[in-house]
Amino acid sequence: MGFWDILLIGIGLSMDAVAVSVSDALAYPCMGRGRRLAIPAAFGLFQGLMPVLGFFAGSLFADLINRYAGIVTLIILAGIGLNMIREGLSGDPERPCEEKKLTFFALLAQAVATSIDAFAVGVSFCAGGANIFFAAPVIAVTTFCCSLLALVVGSRFGAALGRRAELFGGAVLILIGVKALF
Repeated sequence: MGFWDILLIGIGLSMDAVAVSVSDALAYPCMGRGRRLAIPAAFGLFQGLMPVLGFFAGSLFADLINRYAGIVTLIILAGIGLNMIREGLSGDPERPCEEKKLTFFALLAQAVATSIDAFAVGVSFCAGGANIFFAAPVIAVTTFCCSLLALVVGSRFGAALGRRAELFGGAVLILIGVKALF
């Protein structure tokens, strides 16, 4: 498997992380630079780590992960999305940044939920004889770059959407979770 093949796989795997990054930028417009960089770093780290885990776990857990990945992703992202919508409906429009923080736990949950499919890709890399030590960093860096770009785009739109941004971001997370079921 060549560089371009792995790059395209990385781009495909990063699309859920991209959507969640946009949602985070919309929902948390007052994030500091460190927290903003933590988003693509977490997504990149988990998108790079999960194929390695899948590669070494081989087919031991592949069926189990594939069987429950959609429902786990739905539960995690729907829970976070519903919380974002609740915060958007109950927040004071005059103070849009009051107590709205993307917590470490929420970011970790998002990173895990968006990278579950990368585990299965790792299993396929094992079956296909791919070099996981080359593929995983390419996937991680690709996801980091795509998510960083998504944060910039989401921040621009977030300013235009105002308070509705958090509602929209929560709805996007729920839709990604529902999509994971199919």
